[in-house]
Amino acid sequence: MTTVMTTVTTPVKTSTLGQVGASTGAELLRIRKWPAVWVTLGAWLTLSALFGYVFNYVAYKSGSNSFSNEGESAASLLATIMPVGVPNTLVDGMPMFGGALMLVLGAIVAGSGYGWGSWKTVFTQGPSRTSTVLGSTTALAVFVAGTIVVTLVFDLGLSLVVAAAEGQHVVWPGLGDTAQAVGAGFLVLEMWAFAGFLLGTLARGPALSVGLGLVWALVIENLLRGVGTLLAPVATFTHVLPGTAAGSLIGSLVGVGGPDSTPGVVDAISGDRAVWTLLAYLVLLPVATVLLVRRRDVN
Repeated sequence: MTTVMTTVTTPVKTSTLGQVGASTGAELLRIRKWPAVWVTLGAWLTLSALFGYVFNYVAYKSGSNSFSNEGESAASLLATIMPVGVPNTLVDGMPMFGGALMLVLGAIVAGSGYGWGSWKTVFTQGPSRTSTVLGSTTALAVFVAGTIVVTLVFDLGLSLVVAAAEGQHVVWPGLGDTAQAVGAGFLVLEMWAFAGFLLGTLARGPALSVGLGLVWALVIENLLRGVGTLLAPVATFTHVLPGTAAGSLIGSLVGVGGPDSTPGVVDAISGDRAVWTLLAYLVLLPVATVLLVRRRDVN
């Protein structure tokens, strides 16, 4: 008589932290191999080079006044493109230009998952929805942090080239100023990236979410701040908006020079209040995304 032994294999349950880690790794792989991501990074570095260094250097060499150096002397203009001015140059364009690009990145990262059908597969067969969303947003945060580091190195390189071309003594930026700029830049770009991720999840596609996000960031908030100069209730409302918080935080670091300051840099609220507002968004936006994903059908 033959005895047949049956072995029952119990599935090994992965912890939530393990699922988040696995989802983060998978999302980082997708982001790293996705051309659209590198195009976005290249666009941001190009804008940083043009508005931070090229236009100012051309204005300095030609001695002309333009939108980039209105009211500045040649000496002060040169100082802004030296290594010591890198912290300010790093963050100056982040509230509007960098923020808009990170919003686009967040929207296409989330929206493409629905467009390609990958989220549907993961939500039905893979880890939990919460772990998947947290892993994706964590990967997005890693990319944003990497973008800031790359931009810092890129700006330092450009400033050293200018210093060598002009025969200037190199004065390195202070460690505290640099760390402050990096931290502020991360808060601003990460907030916009999370906002784009929420829009991509809400619209279930990249096109609509990108359009809505850009209209809000580049048009609606500016219009509301303009109306707020006439109506006090509207001004109070704008103080809690993401663009106002981002612009006010950068404005507290680089200063606001009147009508010729960088677009998006404002002084509507204090720097401390701006930090707390951005931190609140960094918590609320992913939470809202998780709740939305958990409550909706996968289709």
